[in-house]
Amino acid sequence: MRSAFLVRASTLAAFAVGFAAVAGCARHEPPPDPVRPVQLTQVALGGTADNAVFAGEIRPRHETDLGFRIAGKLVARLVDVGARVRKGQPLARLDPTDVALQADAAKAQVASTQTEVEFAKAEFERYENLFKQHFVSGSVLDQKRNAMLSNKAKYEQAQAQLAVSRNQAGYATLSSEQDGVITAVNAEAGQVVSAGQSVFKLAREDEREVAISVPENRIGELTRGKPLAVVLWADPQKFYAARVREIAPAVDPVTRTFAVRVSVLEPDPAVQWGMTANVVLRGDGAPTSALLPLSSVYRQDGKPAVWIYDPQSHQVTLRAVTIGQYREDGVIVTSGVAGGDWVVTAGVHKLQPGQVVRPWQADAFPARAAPVAAAGKT
Repeated sequence: MRSAFLVRASTLAAFAVGFAAVAGCARHEPPPDPVRPVQLTQVALGGTADNAVFAGEIRPRHETDLGFRIAGKLVARLVDVGARVRKGQPLARLDPTDVALQADAAKAQVASTQTEVEFAKAEFERYENLFKQHFVSGSVLDQKRNAMLSNKAKYEQAQAQLAVSRNQAGYATLSSEQDGVITAVNAEAGQVVSAGQSVFKLAREDEREVAISVPENRIGELTRGKPLAVVLWADPQKFYAARVREIAPAVDPVTRTFAVRVSVLEPDPAVQWGMTANVVLRGDGAPTSALLPLSSVYRQDGKPAVWIYDPQSHQVTLRAVTIGQYREDGVIVTSGVAGGDWVVTAGVHKLQPGQVVRPWQADAFPARAAPVAAAGKT
């Protein structure tokens, strides 16, 4: 019995030793912490200006309403919208019948008064000879002189009326007063138009501008000569230099804004009338401050700080900063960062000083992608 007990005890001891050996072989070291990806942004100093954008429309600076000087029936319209016209080119015609008859009547009146002038002059000359021979009195001669002068005045009046009638006959044709483009047509053939009624709109092609409305709190910035730029909605990547040409002297009673005209200094063919455009007014900004996302701010003992990423060691360091202003599009940092620094903008509350991280977007930091991957394997 004793020998059997010893055999059983030795067997259990051997089994325990084997189990301990197996357990020791199965034990593993804890895995290293993974390299945390972070979102980065690079600091750009001087980009804190609060720019203002005003939407407007491209319009010609010089646009004229063209109409007939006389009333009449429109019998011919010679151009359409978009036509380029030259100075003196006919655009439309009225029915010339009435003005032609008026000119003929004025011409006949001139002929009638001319005959009366010639008769009164001859009559005065006869009575003048009789007066010299003492056959008539001076009062009779004065009457003949007055009749001659009166008929001469009537003749001059008839001549002036004839000139007016001839001018009106010329007014039956509407011609362009300058080179430009027809931007609107307000009458068609067969329509009766009144004197001065707008038939066409003519715009000059040499200057283009943007019509905008500016609120009261920013109108003073325009008067201080701040730089302006015009951006077309159709091509937002291209900027055109601009300047303020005209500011309305009074505010609009409905919109409480000032009407402002901004001239495009060097327009190209892409700037067409009627296109939507934005006028960008650059605001004030300190050259040593930077605009960072709100998510990049970390509070250390109640004071603001940011995590700075080192591209060489791939570690982050907490750095205290001074906040100048909180805005809707971010936070303005006035000190604590330098131009070119990489700042962590996401996950700032899960970082530790000296922690190794890697950029979340490889395209945002392509030059450091390979070293970061290598660091993650160590």
